[in-house]
Amino acid sequence: MDFPAEGREYPDILLLHEGLGCVDMWQDFPARVARETGCRTVVYSRAGYGRSASVEGRRTPRYMHDEALKSLPEVRRVLGLDRVVLIGHSDGASIALIHAGARRWPVAGLVAMAPHEFVEEITLEGIRGAGAAWRTTDLPRRLGRYHRDPERVFLAWHDTWLSPAFRDWNIESCLAGIGCPILAIQGEDDTYATMAQIDAIAARATASPRVEQLRLPRCGHSPHRDEPRAVLGAIGRFVSSL
Repeated sequence: MDFPAEGREYPDILLLHEGLGCVDMWQDFPARVARETGCRTVVYSRAGYGRSASVEGRRTPRYMHDEALKSLPEVRRVLGLDRVVLIGHSDGASIALIHAGARRWPVAGLVAMAPHEFVEEITLEGIRGAGAAWRTTDLPRRLGRYHRDPERVFLAWHDTWLSPAFRDWNIESCLAGIGCPILAIQGEDDTYATMAQIDAIAARATASPRVEQLRLPRCGHSPHRDEPRAVLGAIGRFVSSL
């Protein structure tokens, strides 16, 4: 999905969805980002998500690195996204951080909503709870409205994060390479992460010219859905300052 820019001098925006997300699950947020910023705004479903083609093979603990360093550069090349602001949510935010931290592709700015740089126990508790919901509620049917293969999407996310091999996953070393401004957004009531995640960005993204934080009370793991006005306003101000 591609929303055109209002001005040719504006950077492009690329949205990166969460671990169970896809184009449709963003709902009207991409259109609102485009209106708020005036930028060309692009959103896509990663391979295996939404209506995108499925992927073969078992997911490894490096799946976000693969997305950031292999798939995302190709998406940018095909879509002509040269001067780009990355807006990522959850897994998508981690992918954006890895991509920008590699410093192999230009990034004008980065907005990380509810990012993960390391594994917290609260994250694992939240995923275990999601597993129980998958087994006992209509969650499979609800995810089936958005994904071609909802079971594969869910179990790849659930089983990878809860695997012993993923327990030591950590991308804090990537943060030092990020050379663009960063806006880090975290809800105080997030059941999948704590403020330690965005504090790690502030402490370790030492090459960034500035790191802004937006801490949102009464907000869970999806700031763009729980507090859309605050998030859109912050994104608008951030992008206009670039």
